[in-house]
Amino acid sequence: MTSMDDIMTVSTTEDSFSTSFTPTIDEFDEYESYMCDRLSVRNFRALYEPPLYWIITLVGGAGNMAVVWIYLNIRRRLKTMTDVYLLNLAVADLLFLVTLPLWAAEARNGWSFGSGLCKVNSALYKVNLFSSMLLLTCISVDRYFVIVQTTKAQNSKPARRRCSRLVCVGVWLLALLLATPDLIFSNTKNVESQLYCTMVFPSHMGNRTKILVLSLQVSMGFCLPFIIMAFCYSIIIATLLKTRNFQKHKAMRVILAVVAAFVLSQLPYNGVLVMEAVQATKLTMTNCEDLKRFDMVEQVLKSLAYMHACLNPFLYVFVGVRFRKDLVQLLQCCRCRCLPSTSKPQNSKSRSPLSSTRVSVMSDSETSQALSL
Repeated sequence: MTSMDDIMTVSTTEDSFSTSFTPTIDEFDEYESYMCDRLSVRNFRALYEPPLYWIITLVGGAGNMAVVWIYLNIRRRLKTMTDVYLLNLAVADLLFLVTLPLWAAEARNGWSFGSGLCKVNSALYKVNLFSSMLLLTCISVDRYFVIVQTTKAQNSKPARRRCSRLVCVGVWLLALLLATPDLIFSNTKNVESQLYCTMVFPSHMGNRTKILVLSLQVSMGFCLPFIIMAFCYSIIIATLLKTRNFQKHKAMRVILAVVAAFVLSQLPYNGVLVMEAVQATKLTMTNCEDLKRFDMVEQVLKSLAYMHACLNPFLYVFVGVRFRKDLVQLLQCCRCRCLPSTSKPQNSKSRSPLSSTRVSVMSDSETSQALSL
């Protein structure tokens, strides 16, 4: 490998370096370390990421915990495939949110939790990234069958419920498999006497491993889910437009909100990941200021992508008719426990167990026409 003295003798300035020298990846890493000071990027992270990550953790944690509580204490039973997927999605988001406080601490003071927890935290993040995206894909496929293939969906409800559990097991196993590179290559790296948790690839593997990891994240974490969701929801919209149902416009608004939130939160960051893969292949950026700007943009867009864990409970759950009623029931239960019971039970207009059961056992076709979950 070319020594640092050889690199420095090629040129003494960044401009001449970028015009007269085409470095290998190892040489470029040395260039970044010795000639491009990233202190401003690290200071930006220290100010920007911790408060935002804690907000995402608290808001997303409250929303997803409410989802889990409703399923386990109010509904007590998973009646549809979407119920199974939504519960698993809430669990995946909660596990993802557990990792954010550690990343917030790293942004402020560096990584001080050891290499073992670095590997576990990085792998856990990727497991729940992939599982969340794949579960959102499963939800879109289920809605496609329920709305577009209504008759088949009604006739195969028990089989579909059993199948949904197997699908969820497959999703988690696939997510574990896709997160294996992070478990292997994540490690602590010393940057100016401070440790950071990052992917550290052995020099003998070159750039191919990094490109493969980025490609897996973009393809399985965005491209495949986006293609399937776009297909399913476009057919659903076409089907709803043909029906004379007063709820179809509300359903279409929900669909557009779901797709818009997914695209707006995930597309920009995945575009940056594609640029990072290109940079790893061709080293298109060698100017220090360009590299620092790119790093800052990547941090902002990554935070935007993380916010999807906050949006999921509202977009996929709380917009639903049944979940809004269940949430009201949950709040009423909490209020009753806090207040002393000195009066008669609530009047008959309040939701009774019988009416709750009736709402919960609404057919897939009824709930799906409004995407009411």
